[in-house]
Order: sequence, then C-alpha cells, then structure tokens
Amino acid sequence: MTERDPALDGFDALIGTWDTEATHPKFDGVVRGAASFEWLEGGRFVVVRSHNDHELFPDAISVIGAPEAGDGLVMEYFDSRGVRRTYAVTVEDGVLHMLHEEPGFDQRFSLVPAPDTFELLAELARTPGDWREDMRVVHRRVT
Repeated sequence: MTERDPALDGFDALIGTWDTEATHPKFDGVVRGAASFEWLEGGRFVVVRSHNDHELFPDAISVIGAPEAGDGLVMEYFDSRGVRRTYAVTVEDGVLHMLHEEPGFDQRFSLVPAPDTFELLAELARTPGDWREDMRVVHRRVT
C-alpha cells in the first residue's frame, strides 16, 4: 500500500489527546480518564490509547486500518484485562461505527468525530438484535 486508505479520512478530526468522562448503567458516577488518537508513522493506521481512573474500567490500546485481506477497515483492540477483540469499522454519513460480533456478546460503538467534543456510545446485545446502552464516553479535546 503506497497511499493512505481514503476510508481513514474520517479519523483526521480525532487525532490528538482528549480528557474523557465515562458513564455505565451499572456504575454510579462518572469515571474520568484520557484518550489519544495518533497516526502510526506513515499515516496508514490510527493508534488509539485510553486510560481510565477506576480499576473497573480497563485501559486499552487499539489499532485501526485496512484488514490483512479484503476491503474496509478493522480495529484490533487489546486491554489491561487481557481481552482482545476485532471490530469491523465503517464511516457512514459522518458517523464512525465499530462492530464486534460474538455469540452472547455483540458489541457496537458509534461516534460523530468533532474538533472539540464528541460522545462515544457503546451498546451491547446479549441476544442478537437486542441492543442496550452499555456505556457513554464524552471526549473533550486537550491538544
């Protein structure tokens, strides 16, 4: 690959560092943290790092880019609990979507990239198609 995949253009607005505030239906209060989005050298992959100030919320690193074979984008996710997941990534009408399908644990995220503040919505379906809010994370730009 000699040029950046145009499907990654939607990530330009996310590049930088962000303060985060996460809420979860099973947790009282707000968990503060930080996230960063950066281009890997060469500009063909986005590296996402997140840290949370509560032990129940894992820290994570993800890499987003073209899959080894085929079209589209994928996100490879790894967290401090030892969890590893692969998500399909799409950008449609300005909305970034990530989807992980696993029997009994389908998970999806959506966000609208914005220059100063955006909200990530995480949803979970333990039964196919029965999506329920799992978490919301507000991101506020630092740099």
